Amino acid sequence: MPLWILREVWRILIFMKSAYELAMDRLGKTAAPAKLTVAQKAELAELDSIYAAKLAQADLSTRAALEAAQAARDIETMELLRQRYASDKAKIEAEREAKKDRVRGV
Repeated sequence: MPLWILREVWRILIFMKSAYELAMDRLGKTAAPAKLTVAQKAELAELDSIYAAKLAQADLSTRAALEAAQAARDIETMELLRQRYASDKAKIEAEREAKKDRVRGV
């Protein structure tokens, strides 16, 4: 199995919560979630659309660069591109969630 796949699996496993942690989170919730207005729902959908496009753009540009690096058999560049893509993806997703939280009023 390629090293980059193992690294991605490891990153996912680090952030996964155990059943105990999930149950404690559910028990700790006391306030009901706020109801969203139609305008807020529309804005959240627009944010999802915008950031899905940003993620797709990052994916496409990375794939093109990866194919070029693979054709040149440049392993170091391929690994660097994968790391950069993972970083960019995390940044885009964090930015999206921060903006969604602002819309929700959280």
